[in-house]
Amino acid sequence: MSSSSVTTENSSPEPPAVPEEILAFYAQGNEDARIRQGSGRLEFWRTQDVLRRLLPAVPARVLDVGGGSGVHAEWLARDGYEVELVDPVPLHVDQARRLPGVIARIGDARALPAEDASRDVVLMLGPLYHLPERPDRVRALAEAYRVVRPGGLVVAATINRHTALHGLLRQELYFDPAHRARTDGVSTHGRHGTDHGTFTTAYLAEPTEVPAEFTEAGLVPEGQYGLEGVAWLMGGVEQWLDDPERREAVMSATRRIESEPALLGASGHVLTVGRRRP
Repeated sequence: MSSSSVTTENSSPEPPAVPEEILAFYAQGNEDARIRQGSGRLEFWRTQDVLRRLLPAVPARVLDVGGGSGVHAEWLARDGYEVELVDPVPLHVDQARRLPGVIARIGDARALPAEDASRDVVLMLGPLYHLPERPDRVRALAEAYRVVRPGGLVVAATINRHTALHGLLRQELYFDPAHRARTDGVSTHGRHGTDHGTFTTAYLAEPTEVPAEFTEAGLVPEGQYGLEGVAWLMGGVEQWLDDPERREAVMSATRRIESEPALLGASGHVLTVGRRRP
């Protein structure tokens, strides 16, 4: 896709509204604690670990799209980046506005409130897995393409296709026939509905399909990184993360296999990295 084919901010039509069930799920206010506590810390620390190796030097301009309450915006600003957060959930924006060095506003990943080529980095650590339709995901990535400068970095997170199956096995819920039937369906088509009770409307992706969506949006894929590896499936991971020595061993192990193609799908989340051509 050439730059001339990417929709500009002023000409972009309004995106469809964010589904009410997604807004209601995040309005409960649980997202901030989810990756600051328990086993969720592995996702947080590994995201931080990968990004610190990929991001350009400070002070670079980072747009954190779907950045939630600012869990990552907080440390990025503390590291010296110029951070603006965009999120469709009013509670998240209110929480992020309280963070030192973070600008936050309401916005949708499919129609970003930002000028063309105005950011060095665009992070999309949540939006793609709440866009079940491929055209919406490509549209969001095309917006990232528009907003990032030539040569700039785009990093997007996806939830892996079999994460629900793996998670329910770990929690011993997969043995319940109703849970099992719904989860087997998600493993087949990737669409997670509100009937599961533990999450909201989402799309769980095969790692191999995401680079193609980057390419369709005009971005050049550069790599993929599994965040949790297989460690998140181990029963003792929360206790390991409480112990500094064991935590570093877990981080080292997941880092060692983070881009191993045969193991990408075992991780709960994958970061896909791309760049706008210079």
